[in-house]
Amino acid sequence: MLSLLHIENIAVIQTADIQFDRGFNALTGETGAGKSIVVDAIGAIIGERTSRDLIRTGAKSSLVNAVFTGLPELDWFRENGVGPDEEGNLLIQREIQPDGKNICRINGRLITVSQLRQLGRQLLNIHGQHDGQQLLDERCHLDYLDGFGATGADLDAYRVCYNRLAALRREISALQMDEAEKARRIDSLEFQIGELERAELRSGEEEELTERRDLLRNAGKLMESVEGAHLALSGDDEREGAAALLGEAEQSLHAAGRISTQAAELLDKLAEVRCAADDIAEQIRDLRDAFDFEPGELDQIESRLDVLHRLKKKYGDSVDEMLDYLDRCKKELDEIQFSTDTIARLEKEQSKALADARKAAEALSQTRKKAAKALEQRIQSELAQLDMPKVRFQVEFGPKPGEFAMDDTGMDEVQFLMSANVGEDLKPIQKIASGGELARIMLALKNVLAENDQVGTMVFDEVDTGVSGRAAQKVAEKLADVAHAKQVLCVTHLPQLAAMADVHFSVEKGERDGRTYTQVERLSRQRRCEELARLTSGEHITDATLSAAEELLDGAEAYKKLHKS
Repeated sequence: MLSLLHIENIAVIQTADIQFDRGFNALTGETGAGKSIVVDAIGAIIGERTSRDLIRTGAKSSLVNAVFTGLPELDWFRENGVGPDEEGNLLIQREIQPDGKNICRINGRLITVSQLRQLGRQLLNIHGQHDGQQLLDERCHLDYLDGFGATGADLDAYRVCYNRLAALRREISALQMDEAEKARRIDSLEFQIGELERAELRSGEEEELTERRDLLRNAGKLMESVEGAHLALSGDDEREGAAALLGEAEQSLHAAGRISTQAAELLDKLAEVRCAADDIAEQIRDLRDAFDFEPGELDQIESRLDVLHRLKKKYGDSVDEMLDYLDRCKKELDEIQFSTDTIARLEKEQSKALADARKAAEALSQTRKKAAKALEQRIQSELAQLDMPKVRFQVEFGPKPGEFAMDDTGMDEVQFLMSANVGEDLKPIQKIASGGELARIMLALKNVLAENDQVGTMVFDEVDTGVSGRAAQKVAEKLADVAHAKQVLCVTHLPQLAAMADVHFSVEKGERDGRTYTQVERLSRQRRCEELARLTSGEHITDATLSAAEELLDGAEAYKKLHKS
């Protein structure tokens, strides 16, 4: 359960520490006091999307800490290598920064928001005041049914079959074309293949030609430079080269080398330099002799590069890309020319895939219909407890539209029907349900769905909208019953719900030093009476309203004592 919530610098809340208990926890306060901010903070701690706008004006960042206790052994803990400490406490921290970045920690270890979201879904569920609108969306009904019926295994098995069917259908569609279109495409492919094959493309050719062209463009300078270097080293008829002069120096120093050790060392070095000069001179001569510049070669290279440039504009940015394109064209041409045979083979595979998908869809549908009967009974039972005993609830199945009458969800179109009054026909919920009825149906649905998961805490954010009087009392009793098995946190404006809570918090807004502040106070019994009186009659609290509040608390305690599990 959620034991402690610490909030810093979120909207109008500068700092707040809320110590939640097991059972039913209620939060009340004036509209705009900051109750929904508390829910936003809880959402942040379980990885929901946040906004930098949550940061209190003037603050550098926002911080939410939460301590969870009494958690079950979750696979997430083992998979991520982090979990509750030795005392069973799990500390979650999330810091929201102005640049939109978030820093998340679990027991001091950094984790990502994505990891936090995965864990958060297993710790706590938030049911908002707008959830009832989802109930009006028929597209959500199938998800609700699958959630209740735990159809995941059947749905996964079906999707494997359906994805295979869809892939084959796409292949066949890509091959199917009329004869005129086929002829046009064949002509286009044959032209492109012919043009590329005539070009006799070779990988690396463009680079080689570019290098040779640059060489030819600078042939004059190159020859002049090489010839000058050869002359300097080897000399000519009129002068000695550097290599010959080094040989003369070596001969001159030879006699001194027999007399002086230092001269001998210099002689050795001189011999090395002379040998190196001879070697370089020979290499330069070979380089000069290797130059082979034929007339017209540069024009030929320029022409070839122009061809490659023109083809690159049409078929790719490089020779390798053009060669890849050529291979693809050949493959496509073969597929079109032999498409009749290919389509026949794929259609056989499609028939088998369709049969497999329908078989899997039927199995999934049967699982759903069985779950639907159980859901109908559970919802009607829950609604009876919520002062809607005459309501009839039914899950209606219909076929999927389309060629195969299937999509990735299966073969079922699902819609929730209800009849609010005796003698009325079943109709879609969105056509007949009032706001208060929607709230109670959604509460019933959420309670039923929660029975199948391990989530220990349920947060209800003003889900009692449109509910009053006797119906409000029934909703309060239902939440109290739910709180026997799970921790319940409820933001409410109804005194009946607040009175039924085991712990009651008041969220109050005030001003200090020109700033708005919100504080959260855990109420004593006396303060609870005052808050219940305010919820009942507004700011004008009288002895009569206080007495009525006392009676409301006494009645709630009597109900919880009678129905204590």
